[in-house]
Amino acid sequence: MSRCVEIGSSDDLRPGQRKLAFVDGQSVVVFNIAGALHAIENSCPHNGASLASGALEGNVLTCPAHGLRFDLATGRMPGGAGLCLRKLPVDVRNGTVTLVVESPGTSAS
Repeated sequence: MSRCVEIGSSDDLRPGQRKLAFVDGQSVVVFNIAGALHAIENSCPHNGASLASGALEGNVLTCPAHGLRFDLATGRMPGGAGLCLRKLPVDVRNGTVTLVVESPGTSAS
């Protein structure tokens, strides 16, 4: 079962900024790219390295550990092949940034 989790104010996440959040023991990074919010698990699918400090060029995030690149809009490596990030639905309601997460003990199907 999924639920909405508030992670902060939209005023704290202006275009070009990112926010690291912890939800149910899971590390998540939310990026504001030109007003569009993208939330991902803070773990590179290659080896689990943190992506929070990765370089960002437009929508493309580079893993600081091994240089793999991911399009935050799709979660995929540019070109569509290869590894994928785990994206989380993110929304702003009444000035609050919310994530949709699976409740502990459940998994998406």
